[in-house]
Amino acid sequence: MLKQLLGKLPRKSSKSTANRDHGGNHTANSNASTGSRSSNGKSANSNISSVAVNNSAPDVSQNLGNKIHQGVNSKLNGDLGFSQYEGLPGFKDVPSSEKQSLFIRKLNMCCVVFDFTEPMKNLKEKEIKRQTLQELVDYVTSVSGKFSETAMQEVMKMVSANLFRTFTPQPRENKVVDGVDLEEDEPSMDSAWPHLQIVYELFLRFVSSAETDAKLAKRYIDQSFILKLLDLFDSEDPREREYLKTILHRIYGKFMVHRPFIRKAINSIFYQFIFETEKYNGIAELLEILGSIINGFALPLKEEHKMFLVRAMIPLHKPRCLAMYHQPLSYCITQFVEKDCKLADTVIRGLLKYWPITNSSKEVMFLNELEEVLEATQLPEFQRCMVPLFQQLARCLNSSHFQVAERALFLWNNDPIENLIIQNRKVILPIIFPALEKNVRNHWNQAVRSLTLNVRKIFEDLDHELFNECLLKFQEDEEKEVEIKARSEAAWKRLEEIATQKAASDAMVVAPRKALTCSASG
Repeated sequence: MLKQLLGKLPRKSSKSTANRDHGGNHTANSNASTGSRSSNGKSANSNISSVAVNNSAPDVSQNLGNKIHQGVNSKLNGDLGFSQYEGLPGFKDVPSSEKQSLFIRKLNMCCVVFDFTEPMKNLKEKEIKRQTLQELVDYVTSVSGKFSETAMQEVMKMVSANLFRTFTPQPRENKVVDGVDLEEDEPSMDSAWPHLQIVYELFLRFVSSAETDAKLAKRYIDQSFILKLLDLFDSEDPREREYLKTILHRIYGKFMVHRPFIRKAINSIFYQFIFETEKYNGIAELLEILGSIINGFALPLKEEHKMFLVRAMIPLHKPRCLAMYHQPLSYCITQFVEKDCKLADTVIRGLLKYWPITNSSKEVMFLNELEEVLEATQLPEFQRCMVPLFQQLARCLNSSHFQVAERALFLWNNDPIENLIIQNRKVILPIIFPALEKNVRNHWNQAVRSLTLNVRKIFEDLDHELFNECLLKFQEDEEKEVEIKARSEAAWKRLEEIATQKAASDAMVVAPRKALTCSASG
């Protein structure tokens, strides 16, 4: 009864209750914008619950920037609302004096990162952001007058917020067979590409714009930013890698101070790929950039560039997935040789070092590249490496895989290479003549036999005396091989006879002992 009476008495207002009565609206707004703990007890601190874009508020840009800065890298939760995410006026609807301010506000607005793993979430807000990004692209393209340092800073903040993310690549084990990447037919596409593409386009136009002052922009496009940009080359989406390739090339051209660093960073990626993982999606795109860079190297080549060739470019022939990037790699290698013909010997010996043994499709790629290198090779460099080179080519001529043998024989259809061979025929023909003769007599493929006969005839018509000497030597070696084989067979036969006789004599010796044992026991 006492408790019931006390319950009816008026209670003294608490301090917290008074606060709620006097400032409830302020608290609600604060909770909505800062992502405090909601009524159901779940914490939303790591997400952006709502972004107010009210044109009548003079400090909306600063407030919005602060909110985005707190949660810009977080994924949006579908349970959180975006009722106040609204579009800003177009650039044509504001005076010229306010366009740069509006530009910054739109950039801040686009720092919000939406979740594209579930396509039906936040459809209205995603469309507003897409339209805003497109307006920003048009503005960057048509702007007249240099970008301010504040504008540059906001562009880089928005680009970083949208692009820099952690990849979760699918396992690639057992997906590379015989040098062919099975994932190439069905590349993984990023679901966020509708927004990412426009962000990349905006950044590309910003970097390429004449209104972007390189001296100011290099404070924000710094080494840390470049490293993060290079990390994106591991994206499985080929569309993203294509944009990255173009953007990095523009950065390399515009920011001369970063050029050595970019080359060194790419070098590190290659080292990790070659000697550790053999897994990286953007090797081909990085090599395409390097092809253009190498083409612009000044002569004579720096020692740094030559070491890059020896330590990174040539070892790139080692990984099994060479087919994924061989074409741009071959172009880079050829560019080095065309820049400095003395590097031909180094390149050819490097190819021989990594020459495949059991991978026929990779061997065909090596032969294709070898032809391009030999076209740019001068006589002195050719003579330095021709002996080991044609020893390897002789093995290719006798390959049981007809494409390898055929591709090796096609070298004689290239006039510059044929001229080098003809000038050095006294060294080369004795090396490859046995392979030619074996092909003519025994190769299973008719096309290979026909091509071999053509090559054989070239030497016979060119230097009949040398041809006969090689033929005589081959016949003598063949006779010696027959004799050696006969002696070997005779020796084995003799050993078998000795072994048979010894087994029989051992049996005769053992039998009497058994008889003696039996008689003793009797």
